[in-house]
Amino acid sequence: MTSFISHTSIDCGNAYELSEWWKLLLGYVDDSEDPNEAGDEECLILDPDTGHRLLFIEVPEGKAVKNRVHLDLRPRSGGRDDEIARVLAMGATEVADLRGKYGPGTGWMVLADPEGNEFCILRSEAEIAASL
Repeated sequence: MTSFISHTSIDCGNAYELSEWWKLLLGYVDDSEDPNEAGDEECLILDPDTGHRLLFIEVPEGKAVKNRVHLDLRPRSGGRDDEIARVLAMGATEVADLRGKYGPGTGWMVLADPEGNEFCILRSEAEIAASL
């Protein structure tokens, strides 16, 4: 017997605002049977193509240390650097620039969402294929 991942949960201070930010970042949508509203303490969003779900849950404490688990994101189209620029313009902050860590055209950037939760932007699949 095994288990499967139902959803990924993200603790936060404002579930609605953070879920709206991540919807823009990922192109996710609300569950049509349970749309999110301002003031909701739990907000679920999902990928309309794969069904992957993120659940934002309000907690009383703020983020204090580095995440032990984080999301690694690949651009659906375009390249890593263009996606990094887009996400920074949305209000993400740079945590660590590891582009080029393993030579030209390699690496990733660690960013944080408006509440400080870290995630990484990796190279797109097209960029990886072009480097082979």
